[in-house]
Amino acid sequence: MRLTTKGRYAVTAMLDLALHSGAGPVTLADIAARQGISQSYLEQLFARLRRAGLVASLRGPGGGYVLVRPTAAISVSDIIASVGEGMDATRCGGSGDCQDGMLCLTHELWMDLSDRIDAFLSEITLASLIERGDVRAIARRQDSMSSVIRVVN
Repeated sequence: MRLTTKGRYAVTAMLDLALHSGAGPVTLADIAARQGISQSYLEQLFARLRRAGLVASLRGPGGGYVLVRPTAAISVSDIIASVGEGMDATRCGGSGDCQDGMLCLTHELWMDLSDRIDAFLSEITLASLIERGDVRAIARRQDSMSSVIRVVN
């Protein structure tokens, strides 16, 4: 069971978008600068997030990405699933052919764990993350660092 870079980056980018969307559309270049994620990688992730109906892109001057739903209606589980990830603790990917084509002794245990992880991540929304003091403090630090970088460049 692993949460891959794809899932981690998608959650990070969506949280960044949620934190900065009050000022209008957010560019992938700004997210990339604040989060240290390649812009080309973000483009791939946001294509999937757009297909899943979590974000929309606005073209032209002042364009960028916006959330399609309120932050309280977007869970971490939604984000991870939209980029083709999931939390699966089984060896067989949930297919039930873990031991020579049949269920292994602990298959149901790992399926239960996977279900609990998904339920936990379904309860965490972008809104609940934004409310956290530690998240807001880190966002302020990142904002001040990215504005310093823009002035230097």
